[in-house]
Amino acid sequence: MGKYYIRRILQAIPVLIGISIIVFIMVNLQPGDPYAAMVDPEAPPAVKEDLLRRVGYYDPLWLKYFKWAGQAFRGNLGYSIHYRAPVTGIIASRIGNTVTLTLTALVISILFGLPIGIMTATRRYSVGDYLATVAAFIGLSIPAFFFGMLLIKIFGLDLRWLPVAGKVTVGAGYTGFAHFLDVVRHLIMPAMVLGMMNTASLMRYMRSSMVEILSQDYIRTARAKGVSRTAVTLKHAMKNALKPVITLLTMQIPALLSGALLTETVFSWPGIGRLNYEAVQNRDYPLIMGVVMMVAVVTLLANLLADMLYVVVDPRIQYRS
Repeated sequence: MGKYYIRRILQAIPVLIGISIIVFIMVNLQPGDPYAAMVDPEAPPAVKEDLLRRVGYYDPLWLKYFKWAGQAFRGNLGYSIHYRAPVTGIIASRIGNTVTLTLTALVISILFGLPIGIMTATRRYSVGDYLATVAAFIGLSIPAFFFGMLLIKIFGLDLRWLPVAGKVTVGAGYTGFAHFLDVVRHLIMPAMVLGMMNTASLMRYMRSSMVEILSQDYIRTARAKGVSRTAVTLKHAMKNALKPVITLLTMQIPALLSGALLTETVFSWPGIGRLNYEAVQNRDYPLIMGVVMMVAVVTLLANLLADMLYVVVDPRIQYRS
């Protein structure tokens, strides 16, 4: 099994290189001068030309890529044009906020999606099944930004229960447990938006998988032997139904990271999604490349995590070198 994981990691290397080449070309072929904001508009043209030559703006595209890739291999993702700081440091300052939001949303989707999916599969065509199906379709149809604005209107403006933007209350100066509660209050609405949007797809996926498993012969045999309904559902059906759901769960991790763009923008949550939005707005090429490559690495790691979880759920799975 160890050889399998090593081979998968080695296979991920050319994938990362391919992604970096494609993204680098697409970003750098955009028209315009991204370094214009770094120069005083009243500065002589010669000063601007000297700056562009020093940063390699006129280098061939292939040379630009190899310069960037060489630095990235050593952990240096470049220097942000807009923030005028190392890209690695900027991403590091925001990644914790996005991880907090993403993990909270993932927990919400698991706590609601899996139980509701199991319930609707075991009680097909009941009132609860129909209500859950309608709710899932509504959840899949409503755009994230609209759902976010709706929550802001209800809980932020009308009821005034929750703050509408940011991570902490500006000027409050909370410390210790009070600071923790303040962050939690700011986290509730963006986590609900990001989590509930994924709950709908997870619920439908779990229901479909459970329905298929519950129709298998070994389930009918277990019931004929007198095994209780709860034991059949939890011990036999759910464990096997989780195998295809694992793929969806692990793929939700990079999807939540990239999907946090709209949510973080609506709620002004200082995370990677909002950072990427600001980088695109300001034509910050090094920062865009850094964020995209981070998401690519997370996606590949999520695939590897799925393979590892398959073995945990079903020890019969064997990997051949």
